[in-house]
Amino acid sequence: MIVDTLIHARWIIPVEPESVTLEHHTLVIDGGRIVDLLPTGLARQKYQGLATENLENHALLPGLINCHTHAAMTLMRGIADDLHLMDWLQNHIWPLEQKWMSEAFVRDGTDLAIAEMIRGGTTCFNDMYFYPEVTAAQAIQHGIRAIVGLIVIDFPTVWASNTAEYIEKGLALHDQLRHQSLISAAFAPHAPYTVSDEALQKIRTLADELELPVHMHLHETLHEVEEAQKQNGRRPLQRLHELGLINPSFLGVHMTQLSGDEISLFAHTGAHIVHCPESNLKLASGFCPVAKCLAAGINVALGTDGPASNNDLDMFGEMRTAALLGKAVAGDASAVPAMTALRMATINGARALGLDNEIGSLSIGKSADVIAIDLSCLETQPLYCPVSQIVYAASRQQVTDLWVAGRCLLKQRQLTTINTADLKLKVAEWQQRLAS
Repeated sequence: MIVDTLIHARWIIPVEPESVTLEHHTLVIDGGRIVDLLPTGLARQKYQGLATENLENHALLPGLINCHTHAAMTLMRGIADDLHLMDWLQNHIWPLEQKWMSEAFVRDGTDLAIAEMIRGGTTCFNDMYFYPEVTAAQAIQHGIRAIVGLIVIDFPTVWASNTAEYIEKGLALHDQLRHQSLISAAFAPHAPYTVSDEALQKIRTLADELELPVHMHLHETLHEVEEAQKQNGRRPLQRLHELGLINPSFLGVHMTQLSGDEISLFAHTGAHIVHCPESNLKLASGFCPVAKCLAAGINVALGTDGPASNNDLDMFGEMRTAALLGKAVAGDASAVPAMTALRMATINGARALGLDNEIGSLSIGKSADVIAIDLSCLETQPLYCPVSQIVYAASRQQVTDLWVAGRCLLKQRQLTTINTADLKLKVAEWQQRLAS
């Protein structure tokens, strides 16, 4: 039988079923989907591939899913480091955005982010930033899967003058994306302290009607929670719950300030947490109690946050940090084991985005969003357990090949849809402008 692609690998880690590692198996791809997964000897007898990859030292994984990004902020990477969150935002990032924000800024910054994510094994990202139509266009051009945030914020920016215009433009973009197979939309109200009750009620109604996720910063810092209590006597999570937003379509990003009762409430609603451990550490925002949240039954996914506050889009780093930090916070070395961290970066992310029937594991019938990791490097030798080695020792530089819906976007470390020389020139031009 002739198929599009055969990938013969030393190991395949499908993620589902959990804790399964297949040795000397082959992934069979046709029409952009996984049509079979079987021992390599049988695959060679049964299938002939129009393209065949022999990856004798590699592990195949589902593509990593970055559930929280501000992709275009790659152009501000390292420009305002080692500051408190509100100082960083109010005195540095927001003034820069006010001066330089444009379609060109988002286009070039998103291109840089997509290049970095593909080279780092990310096949899908969930974004929140201005000009989401530009982010969508660049994702389409380069072949990566994306959920673009229909951002809403109370104050005017270059993209919209008021909440009504933010919502109107977001709905128009959602309509434009209806027939895109790799790109979809989510409502992205920025944070409780920047979006009013009236706007949030409108978003909840529209999200219910359109069956869209709602992606929002929440309980990011103690300061955020304390200020909310001073102003209206309620913690932000309580306020959003009373507005009907905390439900199975809600993604709460950061969530570093959670009481036991709030963990129970969140678990009961079926809402999702997007944990951004490295950004939280860098901004000293606090620690999400991941082990307690997982034990309560909450689906916890991973995100990098923006590259201006992380300062990278490295999901391998996030997996490792999530596992190590989770152990330290819980005071338990068995908390957040390697397989759990890998699931947070794959199937948990897919579930949070409502895409778990399509991506997040190497299962027959799902989209062929696949990455190959070379584990023959000295840094990952000797090798006893591939999953542990990937989470605790491997780096993103060991990702050699990547496919989204069966299309190869990274071939032996070379990007296939992005001209890196041209991209570097554009980034250098932006560096000169922003530095001035």
